[in-house]
Amino acid sequence: MWDVVIAVLITLVIAVPVSALAAINYRKKVVEAKIGNADEKAREIIDEALKTAETKKRESLLEVKEESIRTKNELDKEIKERRAEAQRYERRVQQKEENIDKKADAIEKKEASLAHREETLAKQREEISKLNEQRLQELERISGLTSEQAKDYLLKIVEDEVKHETAVMIKEMESRAKEEADKKAKEYVVTAIQKCAADHVSETTISVVQLPNDEMKGRIIGREGRNIRTLETMTGVDLIIDDTPEAVILSGFDPIRREVARIALEKLIVDGRIHPARIEEMVEKAQKEVEVMIKEEGEAATLEVGVHGIHPELVRLLGKMKFRTSYGQNALKHSIEVAQLSGLLAAEMGLDVRMAKRAGLLHDIGKAVDHEMEGSHIQLGVELCRKYKESPTVINAVESHHGDVEAQTLIACLVQAADTISAARPGARRETLETYTTRLKQLEDITNNFKGVDKSFAIQAGREIRVMVVPEQINDSDMVLLARDISKQIESELEYPGQIKINVIRESRVIDYAK
Repeated sequence: MWDVVIAVLITLVIAVPVSALAAINYRKKVVEAKIGNADEKAREIIDEALKTAETKKRESLLEVKEESIRTKNELDKEIKERRAEAQRYERRVQQKEENIDKKADAIEKKEASLAHREETLAKQREEISKLNEQRLQELERISGLTSEQAKDYLLKIVEDEVKHETAVMIKEMESRAKEEADKKAKEYVVTAIQKCAADHVSETTISVVQLPNDEMKGRIIGREGRNIRTLETMTGVDLIIDDTPEAVILSGFDPIRREVARIALEKLIVDGRIHPARIEEMVEKAQKEVEVMIKEEGEAATLEVGVHGIHPELVRLLGKMKFRTSYGQNALKHSIEVAQLSGLLAAEMGLDVRMAKRAGLLHDIGKAVDHEMEGSHIQLGVELCRKYKESPTVINAVESHHGDVEAQTLIACLVQAADTISAARPGARRETLETYTTRLKQLEDITNNFKGVDKSFAIQAGREIRVMVVPEQINDSDMVLLARDISKQIESELEYPGQIKINVIRESRVIDYAK
């Protein structure tokens, strides 16, 4: 038993290593076979890769060669083009150089020609100057005049010609301007005057109070004249009681005081009780009535003209102008007339009618206080308008309506024209004899001072001045300039309403006798 087991074990011990060795040899052969196959595949792959790389290398070399050939061709082409362009530039430069050379030659020839001409001209100038000297000497010898005398003569001829041409030009321009402007201006002014109708009362320095009978004169005088003295003291007006039947005359330069005295005296006459205490009472009532009347007159003037929004103090001053006059023309009526004319003219010209009326109504507002305050009515009017916040247009119209300040708006010009129309209308104003004669004398003195004037005569109440000139000193051309100079001097030195016509007369007379 144990032998079998031992034999088996020995067999197993021997068989196991042998089988293991056989197995290892078998696996070794299999592995070596696989390795041999892998090496062959690897060599095949490497061969194929080498072949592919060689092929790629050849293709790349071919592409590089082709690209280099193409680039070389392009460079050759570009080089050829640039060479051609450079050749063209060279040809152009050569042509320009040739042209410059030709021009330089031409310029040299011209310079030589000019130099020759200058030499010739210099010689000719010398010859001409010699000939001019000879000609002047010959002319002086023939005419008997020196060159300076001849120059004076020529200058006088030229001066006369220029003066004549200037006079003709002025005459033509004036006639043309008159033809163009007169028609429209006349239409505007005539239309405005036709539409405006204003009443005028000739104001004086006296007022007349009618009495029921002559016995009332004694009662007005009172015992020892106490009543008349009280009345004169309270009102500041002189009472003239003379032989005039049933009438007492009130005399004074202040129309407001005269009106207060007139109302007070009429109330006393109606009441019948005339004594100093009653006189004082009636004068106070009359003063209040006049104040109310002044306010009402101012308001009525603004309503009549159609101007609203004026400061109440200016309205009151307008009412005071009812008792002011200028050369006999009522100041309030004149202002109303100027306002209406200004509005009508503004309507004709398409301007602001309300502003024109406002400026026309207030243009003489300074006359309401010029007897109480220092300064002209223009200065006072401007101060009042500024004080009560009137517009710059109104202020400019007030300060420029007599030409003291330049008019800055068309409305101011219209107020000037309307003021002149209202003042220059025949019968609107009156002058004292002394003022009238002084103005006529000033007109004649101004014209007589001009050179070449023989005599001058102011006619048509100073609306025209006729100037007689010396024919030998003033010719037809000088007459136009003389008339213009006279008009300018009259405008600058005199104040007058309307316009003055300057009529220059020149006549030549030849007298002979048949024997």
